[in-house]
Amino acid sequence: MHTQHQYDVLIVGSGAAGLTLALRLPARARIAVLSKGPLQEGNTWYAQGGISAVLDREDSIESHVNDTMEAGAGLCKPEVVRYTVEHGPDAVQWLIDLGVPFTRKDARGGNSFHLTREGGHQHRRVIHAADATGMALETSLVDAVRARDNIDLFEQHIAIDLITAERLQRQDNRCLGAYVLDRDNHRVEVFRARAVVLATGGASKVYRYTSNPDTATGDGIAMAWRAGCRVANMEFNQFHPTCLYHPQAKSFLITEAVRGEGGKLLLPDGKPFMQRFDARAELAPRDIVARAIDHEMKRLGYDHVLLDISHKPAAFIREHFPTVHQRCLEFGIDITREPIPVVPAAHYTCGGVQVDLKGHSDVDGLYVVGESACTGLHGANRMASNSLLECLVFASAAAADIDAGLDSIPMPPELPEWDESKVTDSDEEVVVSHNWDELRHFMWDYVGIVRTDKRLARARRRVELLQHEITEYYSNFTVTNDLLELRNLVQVAELIIRSAQQRKESRGLHYTLDYPLPDTSRPPQDTVLTPPRSRFETAAAATG
Repeated sequence: MHTQHQYDVLIVGSGAAGLTLALRLPARARIAVLSKGPLQEGNTWYAQGGISAVLDREDSIESHVNDTMEAGAGLCKPEVVRYTVEHGPDAVQWLIDLGVPFTRKDARGGNSFHLTREGGHQHRRVIHAADATGMALETSLVDAVRARDNIDLFEQHIAIDLITAERLQRQDNRCLGAYVLDRDNHRVEVFRARAVVLATGGASKVYRYTSNPDTATGDGIAMAWRAGCRVANMEFNQFHPTCLYHPQAKSFLITEAVRGEGGKLLLPDGKPFMQRFDARAELAPRDIVARAIDHEMKRLGYDHVLLDISHKPAAFIREHFPTVHQRCLEFGIDITREPIPVVPAAHYTCGGVQVDLKGHSDVDGLYVVGESACTGLHGANRMASNSLLECLVFASAAAADIDAGLDSIPMPPELPEWDESKVTDSDEEVVVSHNWDELRHFMWDYVGIVRTDKRLARARRRVELLQHEITEYYSNFTVTNDLLELRNLVQVAELIIRSAQQRKESRGLHYTLDYPLPDTSRPPQDTVLTPPRSRFETAAAATG
């Protein structure tokens, strides 16, 4: 027996973007929030740094705009950057009113907040809750959402695919809902809604080394692509320069703020090296720092470098970086006395589903917010702590737009049930785990921090073979969480590879040895991929 749920708004994802949007919608709207694991288990929870916004009198909107544009290497949309930055202070004030415990300058609880500075920023403008901002933010959002009678939370529910009118062979291409796997009960349910929002986060789990939790499998991007949405700039995957290097330390990020507060990058023999790569040294944007570390590791055969802040007073370190300090102690590293071994790791997906200033995608009734979206804010490289800002600002904009049109959108009629009459349970789960490992290895080796045409061609051949295998497997066996994530990851991997092959230059986060310089013969261009049979492909053919 299948279940059909009916809501005004269906939100897929429970991080900063999804929960902010739910809270910004009016109480009259009935809302469902899906989380494929526990509610907090997403990238937001693990965000250490903070939220960038103009909160200091010595700072300015123009400075934040200019810093963001410079970090984006010519691909940021100026109107999007300005819109986001201008709405930053209000977004932060909303969180303060919500009760997020941001760190204050005065330990006794004075009125002013402590602002830190991170790579690419000319001013201190990153408001934070010690070094666990994401945890504090997510906790406050979850508490607020649980207190709302109009919001139903569905943990352990992973969306399989969007249901569109086109899929049902109707004339328009409106999003009507989604097929969703209830992981606890192993059954597929139907959720239908007037508006659907994808807030599923990024896709960095496509790489072997990543700072992201296991949930970052590109689900929203892959589902939107299959539903007919264009994606843009998928070649720009940000590699965080400093992930803790230790065999037992799974995906633990060493916040950028350590460098912002004076941390120095050293070779294992104790020599500094960043000054040879950029005048800003440790405060250079992340792509420059990550490439510098990658270069030195490969040149000298090291498996890590060091990040040292032990020259600062021990009390300062424990106060500003309690989470990093405690976590490193668990692995026998006292950061008040010794440097931290670090390596770069895949961290943030700068591209995603193309949307406008209100979060609209190419499919009517489908919004995309947060890391799944390509808004034009980040361009070719995200500046530190602009991501949570983007989540807050665009979730608010999408909520306002949904609210304005909700009463005029009819509730979709009952939708077709999930058909699993021709599938069986698999006794070959090893196929899924093997393909998962193979995918993440070749993406790291061939589509990582430094690329070449040859490496990308090898990756393209391998990903196409995997897609064929996974499609066949998906068609014959009952869906599981691991299978759905692998299916989405291999789709996102293909989009990343195709986008990287199209960009015949080095720009921002995309660096290729075959084209080591930016293309100055024309203005910088976005890489836009159009799914087969989409209305944009049809229109292009008609005008053609």
